[in-house]
Amino acid sequence: MKKAGILNRPLAGALAGLGHGHEVLVCDAGMPVPEGPQVVDLAFRAGIPSFADVLDGLLEELVVEGATAAREVRESNPAAAGLLEERLPGLVLVPHDTLKSLSAGARLVVRTGEARPYANVLLRCGVFF
Repeated sequence: MKKAGILNRPLAGALAGLGHGHEVLVCDAGMPVPEGPQVVDLAFRAGIPSFADVLDGLLEELVVEGATAAREVRESNPAAAGLLEERLPGLVLVPHDTLKSLSAGARLVVRTGEARPYANVLLRCGVFF
C-alpha cells in the first residue's frame, strides 16, 4: 500500500500512464466532460474535493510544461485565477469555448467537486529530465 502521494487507485494508475505532451483536464463539477478521455471523477459533494486541493496534489506528482485556462476565470472566479497564476507560471488564457474544444484532446479528465465557475485547467505534461 502506498503511504504518500495520491492514494486514489484509478487516479494514481492514470497518472502513471501519462507521457510527455499528454494533457490532463482538471475541472470543476460543471465543466462538460468530453467523450474519449479517461475520466476520474473525484466529486463527492459541492466543493469537495476542492479544485485547489486536487490541483495541488496533481502538481506534486506531475511535471507540467504548460497550462491553459479560460480567460473568464479572472472576472468570474478571482480566487481560482490567483491560484492558477501562482501555481502555473506561463499560464495561457483562452475563451472558455476554446478551452472546452481543447479539452477533447485530453488523455485524462480529473473532475473535482468545485462549485465555483471556471475552475478548470488543461495541463500539458513535461519530462523530469
